[in-house]
Amino acid sequence: MEQRSNEQLARDLLRAFVANDRGAAEALIAEEFHFTSPFDNRLDRKSYFEICWPNSGQIRAINIEHAATAGDRVYVTYTGETSAGKRFRNTEMFTCRNGQIVDVEVYFGWSVPHPVAPGRHSDPDVADLEQ
Repeated sequence: MEQRSNEQLARDLLRAFVANDRGAAEALIAEEFHFTSPFDNRLDRKSYFEICWPNSGQIRAINIEHAATAGDRVYVTYTGETSAGKRFRNTEMFTCRNGQIVDVEVYFGWSVPHPVAPGRHSDPDVADLEQ
């Protein structure tokens, strides 16, 4: 059986998340897996499936906009959409070894469309860029 590229592993995990296909995700994620996000600090595999995986039922779509590979890491930026229609943008860094994903770091982005007007800053105490 041909081994998937690291980028394909990342894409397949995102696809499994949208499909709420835990079996497919479990096959992609290594036993020594860890997950980090602004809300989670190096959760192990078991904790990831208990705490984070249930959110997959709320995701309707993930549209990958950029993917880049550097060694054993894959960086993916995407726009996601919840079942309620809320759109958001995130970037994730996947670390892969021996045909499995061993680590994921998620960097949350912003809502789509962006809630701040172009050329503006959300903090009223900071000068606007267009002045």
